[in-house]
Amino acid sequence: MADNKKNPNEVSDTGHEWDGIRELENPPPRWWTNALYLSGLLVLVYFILYPSLPLINESTKGLLGWTMIKEYKENLAEVEAKRAPFEEKLAAMTAEEILADQDMRNYAVGSSKVLYGDNCAACHGTGGIPAPGSGYPILADDDWLYGGDVNTIVETLAKGRQGMMMAHKDTLKPEEVDGLVQFVVNAAEGKATEAGWKLFNDKGCVGCHGADGKGIHALGSANLTDQIWRFSGEPEEIRYTILHGVNDPSDPKTRVAVMPGWNEKLAVKLEALKWDEEPEYDGTETERLTETEIKKLAVYVHQFGGGQ
Repeated sequence: MADNKKNPNEVSDTGHEWDGIRELENPPPRWWTNALYLSGLLVLVYFILYPSLPLINESTKGLLGWTMIKEYKENLAEVEAKRAPFEEKLAAMTAEEILADQDMRNYAVGSSKVLYGDNCAACHGTGGIPAPGSGYPILADDDWLYGGDVNTIVETLAKGRQGMMMAHKDTLKPEEVDGLVQFVVNAAEGKATEAGWKLFNDKGCVGCHGADGKGIHALGSANLTDQIWRFSGEPEEIRYTILHGVNDPSDPKTRVAVMPGWNEKLAVKLEALKWDEEPEYDGTETERLTETEIKKLAVYVHQFGGGQ
């Protein structure tokens, strides 16, 4: 590492020696020394141009006045300027109209990835598939408790969902619970017996799950004839649901399955539209997501593959 071409034995050393290796006093190469001085000069230039030294409440500003926050806001403004025409058009469209317009549908899907990740993925998982056994609905199948058309998805997002199945621990005999557990297992496999259907009807299950056991969208009741399980398809888990129900306030062991509403004001508006009335607001409605964001998310969820 030295420019000195003398015999090492003729060069003075520092007196340090490790494993027979002497530390010579040759200076480092000139290019290395120049690079060291240049790096020091670059540090000085950086100190002058950019924020560098921390002060009590802030730091030195630098001649360029640059900050990360300022650069972020400038970049964000550029993105929002490009999105503005699409956002304005989306605001005036229904979710159905967005689906029918390929360009707007592509924009809605592309711009909803962050929305979904920030607000939905924690429960429903990336791509609409939650963790097994978590109790959250799969969004990427054809099983929809309340319906999977895009307008219904908008309604679900706006007002949330909280279905209810009463606990039957005090109304069913043990042998009846056994029979219903077996019926549900058989129905999911397409092997339900006449005796099972009779028990299903006699105990009033038909009132919520329908005469064919496929559920009723208006009630958000489960389809018992497929093999898609909200909680679990294991017999003991089915037994637990029958005994303790879902969202039954009378049973402390009930399963809890609640989806929050993301725009109460929009929910009021949608309800009024059903009856061709003017919405009446009391001023306390929350809007965790805007109406446009709700529509974009509905289109995004619809395209997972399970939208009807």
